[in-house]
Amino acid sequence: MLWTAFTIGLFGSLHCVGMCGPIAIALPYKKENKLVMVSSGLLYNLGRVTTYSFLGLLIGLIGKGVFLAGFQQWLSIGLGILMLVIAFFAIPVESKIASISFVKKPYAKLQSLLGRFLKQNSWKALYLTGVLNGFLPCGLVYLAIVGAVSMASLEQGIAYMALFGLGTIPLMLLVSLAGSVVSIRFKTIIRKLYPVFMVAFAALLIARGLNFEVPQTFNFWESAQDVPMCH
Repeated sequence: MLWTAFTIGLFGSLHCVGMCGPIAIALPYKKENKLVMVSSGLLYNLGRVTTYSFLGLLIGLIGKGVFLAGFQQWLSIGLGILMLVIAFFAIPVESKIASISFVKKPYAKLQSLLGRFLKQNSWKALYLTGVLNGFLPCGLVYLAIVGAVSMASLEQGIAYMALFGLGTIPLMLLVSLAGSVVSIRFKTIIRKLYPVFMVAFAALLIARGLNFEVPQTFNFWESAQDVPMCH
């Protein structure tokens, strides 16, 4: 299921355009030449991937414990159903989490630090902006975390979140370099497509939990030879 991580990042990054696009556009790019600008954008995005990989480390520990406890299938089904509820009822996950009492203070500090780094024109500031941005409330990241939890090992959890982060880079890099070219209409279309994407991934999680898998080998004809026949 690792292949879904990059896919979520690649296609789900449409959601990032609306949520994190303003930060990407406001980056203090070094504008000496195009190569330096692209390098600046990649450094910022690699900062996000660093955070996602760290989250994958934490989630991988949880996923490994769940796998060893034998609850992985039920967890996969439960998370899939939860995602369906969020998608069908259009629950604003980001704002709900940001409004939680014990989250408000750290979230305010995070925003303050982001604002400080956005004013600094340095390679370090670009990277740290990406690192901090990775901790912002984001439905897409939570979607990837759901997939990472269903992994059976620590290494797979890290790899899942890292692949997810790498999948978000192409579109986010394009948006950060293109600036305000992304129209409001395009962002509206993206927000409408995001629930569809969530439903598709939820169905995949539920199917995985129910063991709807295609066998690697088919012994139909061999088995049919052993079936008693009436003459």
